[in-house]
Amino acid sequence: MAAYREFKELSPNASAGAKTMNWLENRFPTAFDAYKVHMSEYYAPKNFNFWYIFGSLALLVLVIQIVTGIFLVMHYKPDAAKAFESVEYIMRDVPWGWLIRYMHSTGASAFFVVVYLHMFRGLLYGSYRKPRELVWIFGCAIFLALMAEAFMGYLLPWGQMSYWGAQVIVNLFSAIPFIGPDLALLIRGDYVVGDATLNRFFSFHVIAVPLVLLGLVVAHLLALHDVGSNNPDGIEIKGPGKPVDDKGHPLDGIPFHPYYTVHDIFGVAIFLFIFSAIIFFAPEFGGYFLEYNNFIPADPLKTPAHIAPVWYFTPFYSMLRAITGEMMYALIACVVLGAGFGVLKARLPAIMKGVVLVAAAVAVALMLAIDAKFWGVVVMGGAVVILFFLPWLDHSPARSIRYRPDWHKWVYGVFVINFVILAYLGVQPPSPIGERVSQVGTLFYFGFFLLMPWWSRLGAPKPVPERVTFAAH
Repeated sequence: MAAYREFKELSPNASAGAKTMNWLENRFPTAFDAYKVHMSEYYAPKNFNFWYIFGSLALLVLVIQIVTGIFLVMHYKPDAAKAFESVEYIMRDVPWGWLIRYMHSTGASAFFVVVYLHMFRGLLYGSYRKPRELVWIFGCAIFLALMAEAFMGYLLPWGQMSYWGAQVIVNLFSAIPFIGPDLALLIRGDYVVGDATLNRFFSFHVIAVPLVLLGLVVAHLLALHDVGSNNPDGIEIKGPGKPVDDKGHPLDGIPFHPYYTVHDIFGVAIFLFIFSAIIFFAPEFGGYFLEYNNFIPADPLKTPAHIAPVWYFTPFYSMLRAITGEMMYALIACVVLGAGFGVLKARLPAIMKGVVLVAAAVAVALMLAIDAKFWGVVVMGGAVVILFFLPWLDHSPARSIRYRPDWHKWVYGVFVINFVILAYLGVQPPSPIGERVSQVGTLFYFGFFLLMPWWSRLGAPKPVPERVTFAAH
């Protein structure tokens, strides 16, 4: 049984504000304890840089999306015959409806911008390494839920690109052997994308996925504060042998509040300035944030000349399109080479080498027997799933990119350029040259991760300091 907590008493001469806070703290102490644990008494490394603002920006955009979504739902009708008209009604007749809709559509793209940058920061500074594996896994799960949320919300305006984009993506599930056609039928709720599909996607977009997303965000933050934040040096500030003051606080840390709340508020101000400029002056952003075909009502009898998803899905869409019959032979060669390397070079017991050979033989047989369309879906999904395993793929002695060999920076730089090129190709119509480039880009994307246990150990790391490097500014 919990011990009784005595009420704190204040002087009768205390200010009204102090009395109010004391009244609240006496009746809701858990909230004040949580504030201390996660804000005022949570010590974060004192050498954070601008890369560390994107986590708080992601939280801000999540709030924007929830609030604007609530107002949009008040006027939106999830009906195939009225959905497009209801969006036009919001834009034209609802007071400030155009602003709410543009905030929501721009917020979707902004969400992915800050999440991609947030994940890249984790990649640079090794924020997925021990003891933060669970923090990274929760973050990847957030990314996956965010993709599901964005895809389902993309159908709701019921424009041409929304309709046909959903038609193409849902049809991909039919490529799965045995269960594919039934699974696609279950997702659509009909034999084609229609009213049943719209209602299902609306329910998941508004209720189910946001609840999962919020739960994962809470788990992500709690796991982060349990193990402590990483920093650009990749050095732990807490633990045995780390310098502390007379109160036990790390000397290389500072309270999150007020220092990093002010730091984040500055980042929020800059973000809102750019966010507002896009909303008021370029909400379509050249057709990348809002495609021009989505201003045309969905027509099941008229297919757009070129169907492509929104920009934040296009890197993975490029990988899907890269898997052709010819590409399958390259993938088979990769499997054979990988198995050969495992048998000849890796220090594995004889029984494990046998398992590797059998697994490779089964994989090759399946790749020859099943259509390339299915393997395109596998590659597209695998491009996201492989991120979950990053904590166990990186074997570098140095956690942060600052202390790794200089050529590692070039590897990360080429990875980013490759990802951007894949995103660009996913927007463009298919072409022979684009197909070849996307195939090379797909191989490099997976090679970056699958070969990381080997290349991450190459080269001598630079000396890692005992304490974080920090210059007051």
